[in-house]
Amino acid sequence: MPVSAVDVRLWGKSRGLTRSYPVICHLLDTAAAAGALWDMMLTDETKAQMARRLGVPVEVCRQWLCLWAGLHDIGKISPPFQAMVPEAYKVLADNPAYVHKPGAERERLRHDVAGHWALTQILADWNYPQASPPSRSPHHQVAQLLGGHHGCFHRALEAKHLKNLEGWMPELGGPGWAAQRREHAEAVRQLVGGDGGVPALERELPADVAVRFLGLIVVADWLVSQESLIEARLPGEGWEAVEGALQRHWDIAVSQARSVVAAARLGVARFPARGFGEQFPFAPNALQASVAEDLPGLTAGGRGGLLLVTAPTGDGKTETALHAASVMARASGAGGLYFALPTMATADAMFGRVAGFAESNVDGARALTLLHSMAWLSDAYGQAATMVGSAVDGGLGATVSDAHTSTDAGRWLRGAKRGLLAPLGAGTIDQALTGVLPVRYNALRLLGLSNKVFVVDEAHAYGPWMHSLLVRLLEWLGAMGTPVVLLSATLAGRAATSLVEAYRRGCGFKDSVAVEPVYPGWLYVDAGTGAVSPPRQVASGRPRTVRLQVESVAWDTSLRGAGPVGDGTRSAVLARHLEPVVTDGGCALVCCTTVAEAQRTYRLLQALFPELAAEPDGLMLLHSRFPAQRRKEITDVCEVAFGKPGSDDAPGRRPRRAILVATQVVEQSLDLDFDLVVSDLAPLAQLLQRAGRCMRHEREGRPAWVGRDPRLVVLEPAADGQVAVPRTWGTVYDVALLRRTSMLLRESQTTGIAVPGDVQRLVDAVYAEDFADRLPAAAAAELRRQDAEREASELAEKQLATMTAVPPPTGLVNLAKLTDAGLGVLDEALVTTRLGADSERAVCLYRQPGGEWTLDQEGEIPVPATDGAGDRTRLDRGDVRLIMRQTVPVPGRWLAQSGPDQDVPARWTDQPVLSDLVALRMSPTPQQLLDGDPADSSWSCRVGDHTLTMSDIGLRRS
Repeated sequence: MPVSAVDVRLWGKSRGLTRSYPVICHLLDTAAAAGALWDMMLTDETKAQMARRLGVPVEVCRQWLCLWAGLHDIGKISPPFQAMVPEAYKVLADNPAYVHKPGAERERLRHDVAGHWALTQILADWNYPQASPPSRSPHHQVAQLLGGHHGCFHRALEAKHLKNLEGWMPELGGPGWAAQRREHAEAVRQLVGGDGGVPALERELPADVAVRFLGLIVVADWLVSQESLIEARLPGEGWEAVEGALQRHWDIAVSQARSVVAAARLGVARFPARGFGEQFPFAPNALQASVAEDLPGLTAGGRGGLLLVTAPTGDGKTETALHAASVMARASGAGGLYFALPTMATADAMFGRVAGFAESNVDGARALTLLHSMAWLSDAYGQAATMVGSAVDGGLGATVSDAHTSTDAGRWLRGAKRGLLAPLGAGTIDQALTGVLPVRYNALRLLGLSNKVFVVDEAHAYGPWMHSLLVRLLEWLGAMGTPVVLLSATLAGRAATSLVEAYRRGCGFKDSVAVEPVYPGWLYVDAGTGAVSPPRQVASGRPRTVRLQVESVAWDTSLRGAGPVGDGTRSAVLARHLEPVVTDGGCALVCCTTVAEAQRTYRLLQALFPELAAEPDGLMLLHSRFPAQRRKEITDVCEVAFGKPGSDDAPGRRPRRAILVATQVVEQSLDLDFDLVVSDLAPLAQLLQRAGRCMRHEREGRPAWVGRDPRLVVLEPAADGQVAVPRTWGTVYDVALLRRTSMLLRESQTTGIAVPGDVQRLVDAVYAEDFADRLPAAAAAELRRQDAEREASELAEKQLATMTAVPPPTGLVNLAKLTDAGLGVLDEALVTTRLGADSERAVCLYRQPGGEWTLDQEGEIPVPATDGAGDRTRLDRGDVRLIMRQTVPVPGRWLAQSGPDQDVPARWTDQPVLSDLVALRMSPTPQQLLDGDPADSSWSCRVGDHTLTMSDIGLRRS
């Protein structure tokens, strides 16, 4: 068949170009770019692993990738797509060869769907095997794969469809349209395969390989859809696919493909062989030395694996993970690193540490991303990205396609939006977990993780919903041979077992194993053999005993806080324990259960200790419902005031006396050090995390009252001698878990908690199935009832995850199950927060005395793009950043009664990141509603039946 049969009047790109770009040119461009991505973005070991899964040489894998990439837009050769440019379609419509059912050009047929249908016939003609049902047929699997190049896979076709494609899908056009699809496909196959041709895929396509192939094809498509690239390659007027013309275009595309990929900064990071002492400016502790000495021998098999590290806070798990990641990357051939954390704040803090490590210890491609929903606002991101040479725009220009594709391409490939595709990254774990939810382009996330070492910090910190998603993700990572590092300070044995077993299942090992973590210590799972190494216990670098004081208190939180304090109340006990800080100096942390109670506690302490509150940084408040910029400022102050001491600390860096009132935001990955920690009752693992913030570092000059051992005071809400969970706590913590924790704490009061010696025992004991057996009959019955409620709630969350998540990779052949056939694709926001967490973002707009609106209470920052903002009515990037820095996360229920007054300014709606915000139009709070606030810094608005107030203690509802 001569390639001249290709009709170059069939266009593939048009919008924004000086003239239409032939579809054959775009297909060849994409095939060439896919080959360059294979060469530059995957390591040799990853390529070999994929080839082993398919049972073919690596060279054949590359050919398949290029060929399939060159077929991805074959569905554009159909009447509905070609009719999108009427003048071009008219020329075709006048040609008898392009006959079709009348009106077919007006039907709504997406070209990716058309490609899915049409490619089944083309691939069958190329001898791709056919089976029953079609979803198990290689010819249908590849067609379905390429039909998913816009992020959603489509339903598997049935045998009846395959027997009569045009009858079931007349929008595909008549024989002339089918002939051109075959001609285009054959031209691509000839150019990709050369004289040797391209063999057919003869076995089922494993799902873990399929998602990686699709991810590479999607990226290739986006890369060659840049306007500047297409304009440079536009054929001249009258160009035809005569002998040699397509070959010349193919040669140009191949010759330029590597530079296109390089401009996107999508490459492979290399981890030179260096000892721990070469990577860090200090000698390893016992944990770090053990991993550095023994892990290389365990990874010698070269097939990936999972490392589980359990150790107290402050024992250097981060450095352990970074060193282990470099060892595991070299052994497995991984070409990057992603460090996943539970919150945006902890991700921001970790980003700088990963950037510093990469600067000194990573070669090759070192593009580094901070990945979470607000990452682009981070100043640290811009500085660190510059340090490692990551351009903000990734060297990419505007893309040319339909509006949907162009937006997605920009979101993924420009700077931070390159996301998990960049070789190095730190961010929130939801960015990875989204890969196992049926969301658009989940295949890209799995591709991005597949070639990296995946590090999960605070592996204990996730509830049943996110833990279940992590289990499913580990199954996929095991199948792809991805190395994994799990870090935890308080991981129960049964949770550890579920994570290890999930990874082993993905690797192909179905037998059960029971994992009993040692503390501190580590174990390793070999992906090639499934073997679980004996746990290696190490000595803690800082053994200590946490002194416990459990105080049963009457709950009396009140926002005003200026009234008398009654004996035995939470307020009285809190004041008693904090008095030494005020009189003799020192730094204390007060951990509260909810934002509202943190705000009330802050007001109480203002009233009780006015002189301390008047001192700079004497009394501080940290929680999630401050505007983003204000929260960052407070966090920065806390890290300076209470952070790790250094040899070059300036005098007065640590306050002589200070109290920080905070919520759970201080539990994870923030390196803060206090002389005393007072906490409301919480589950045992979280209390241990908080205790880790007491006397965390060796420090001279602590007040005499502090003593030699860290002290944790637990305020236990009680009534009639039993734990009585305050109504204001809602469902933050499980009642049964709090009661179990309370009993274990009281048993440990006399001796204290030895760290690390008692930690693993207590973490496992709090979940013991026979826990109630130690109690009197009535108490045991009540606890069992509460346990049953907790287990039912956990089961519901697990069931939600099971119903929502994509299937495991083993045995998955129908790719439509990865995105629910495109019909039930989830909003990514479902996984970005834990169930019940703040799920909306609001921005406060302040009405000043002159009637103008500002973003700040002081009236210095006009609201951009409003009629009152002068001549500037369009938003630039700086405006968007300015607005987003003032946003506040809020529970969705707070905004359930939102009305038109909460709509954002009309000109903001053109910016996707702003269009979903809720505007809170604030006025100065009336005197009678101040509720303890300073009169000059309190602003309020009504949303339905409630008042929302912003003041010096953040946003609250009344």
